[in-house]
Amino acid sequence: MAFSADELRVLRRALAIALHPVPLAEQDVQDALRLADSVDEAVREAGRLRTFLLADLVRYREALPGSATGYLELLQDALATGYHPRPEDLAALRTLRSTPVGAAVLHRCQALAEQSVRARLAGRSVRGVAATAVATGAAPRTRLLALVGGRAADAPRAQQKPQQNPQQNPQQKPQPKPPAPGEKPVPKPSEVFPPRRRPVPPPEQLAVG
Repeated sequence: MAFSADELRVLRRALAIALHPVPLAEQDVQDALRLADSVDEAVREAGRLRTFLLADLVRYREALPGSATGYLELLQDALATGYHPRPEDLAALRTLRSTPVGAAVLHRCQALAEQSVRARLAGRSVRGVAATAVATGAAPRTRLLALVGGRAADAPRAQQKPQQNPQQNPQQKPQPKPPAPGEKPVPKPSEVFPPRRRPVPPPEQLAVG
């Protein structure tokens, strides 16, 4: 695709405005719209030409071997537009590899076909791995974060030792609280359950002999 001098001026102006936005004049807007229409028409025309080229390529391939020269020229033009050679093209080129041009085009088409096959296999492998991951429920492991109030928050408290009152001796037993006025004192366990006394054995009687 080639631009004229006026079209390049409009394109340069549009790029400058895209980098440094400024208010556009009415003439600049109209010029940019006309350039966009021209580009769209050129793209459509290129698509139509490519369709005609591929149709001619099929006709010349079916007319081989008498159309070998025209077929090789059309095939090279199609490859320049991004055409991927088909198995029919490879089979036709094998019949023309006795000529230098046919051998060169065959070598080029074989390399392109190999790249296309590798690309399809790579894409199929990626899709297969993704489908397997979805089917098995496998998902990338994410890092777990501790929430406030969880076990991470309780850990420091568990490691802390209970604070002791400096005025309280840990070996000293707490003193019972005195009973309130008019309240009976709580009996001690020794008063409720007095200790049992061991029985005193009877005195031994000496036998008189």
